[in-house]
Amino acid sequence: MLIIGIAGGTGSGKTTVVRSILDSLPREEVAVIPQDCYYNDNKHIPLEERLKMNYDEPAAIEWTLLCEHLKQLKEGKTVQMPTYDFITCARLAKTVTVEPREVVVVEGILVLADKPLRDMMDVKVFVDADADERLIRVIHRDCIERGRTPQMVIDRYEETLKPMHELYIEPSKRYADLIVPQGGHNRVAIKLLTDYIRSLLPSFGRN
Repeated sequence: MLIIGIAGGTGSGKTTVVRSILDSLPREEVAVIPQDCYYNDNKHIPLEERLKMNYDEPAAIEWTLLCEHLKQLKEGKTVQMPTYDFITCARLAKTVTVEPREVVVVEGILVLADKPLRDMMDVKVFVDADADERLIRVIHRDCIERGRTPQMVIDRYEETLKPMHELYIEPSKRYADLIVPQGGHNRVAIKLLTDYIRSLLPSFGRN
């Protein structure tokens, strides 16, 4: 099993890179594990308090569960991945069945910031993008998908996203094997990445 870690700031284009990997390989050979599914289960905390919590620091993620699930997948076991509701900021009762695959992509803003998780990765990627471009994408996403107003998103960016990016996410870039500049727009870097992943797989190496 090949474990690929894809990190980068919020709105950097990580989803585009993941989609390119999925498109370059047979779907039955790839599983995607989003970091966002592993936010701590805070439903015991009142909603008003949950909405004010910092979700952009490593302490917000249940890393031990994520690492355990990866370990089980490497052992050929099926896992039940948790799901998370960004409107209520709580974990849902529903889970998603994830079966072992040739390639497992772990994607999220902080996946290179956690050493035990990082040590499990075969390839570490950081998707880089201009801060203004990332902010525009975050405003678009959060207003449409998460019911927030543009002002709410800007306030959160200034109070939390920007300082957490500088404190945790940007420094994790130094652990990357490959940095993809220009985010999801860099087709050359993405093709180099997907070609490299294919070269590591026995099913393609024999061709």
